[in-house]
Amino acid sequence: MLVSPSLLSADFGNLEREMQWFNQSEADFLHLDLMDGVFVPNLSFGFPVMEGVAPLCRKPLDVHLMVVNPESYLDRVAKIPGVRYFNFHYEATKNPVALLQLVRQKGFPTAITISPDTPVDVLRPLVPLLDMVLIMSVYPGFGGQKFIPAAVQRVCRLREMADEADHPLLIEVDGGVNETTGKMLAEAGADILVAGSYVFRAENPAEKVALLKSLS
Repeated sequence: MLVSPSLLSADFGNLEREMQWFNQSEADFLHLDLMDGVFVPNLSFGFPVMEGVAPLCRKPLDVHLMVVNPESYLDRVAKIPGVRYFNFHYEATKNPVALLQLVRQKGFPTAITISPDTPVDVLRPLVPLLDMVLIMSVYPGFGGQKFIPAAVQRVCRLREMADEADHPLLIEVDGGVNETTGKMLAEAGADILVAGSYVFRAENPAEKVALLKSLS
């Protein structure tokens, strides 16, 4: 199992200290949630924080954009060292295929997110174009929400669609992830678990990362 702890739950007054344990942990990515206060009602951090944390982080950056007009962010995100994924919401663009092509041209793997109320089947025609799909298991824009159980079946459905297309696809899940929900998601076919408060607010965050890594 791959693990992508979410910076949204970190102590922003001590980011250098947070990155010290993070870099020494078994985490695979650092998940960065960029919110604009429009696509979702909240603001998170902006480019100054992303650009400031990048040189402190020795893991690839997993950028999740909860914004309108995500294409307008692509050039600046591409300039941040260490970014692996530019992941935008299906609901935020009228032409996901065109944006996926732009993302590919920038050298990123293609990745897209769907919110809890968006049927998984809308992605069927896109599956052959995608390297990763992020399934939200909470409503985007707020940390610390309760896990939506239907996310497990959504992971199963997406894995079936990828298998039917004979296409390798990473499935990432974000929201309410802990050792219990993480195990259910792993059994359903998830590849990457995003965890925020479960990791960053733990007494031993690296231990929680290792526990999620061990799930299968």
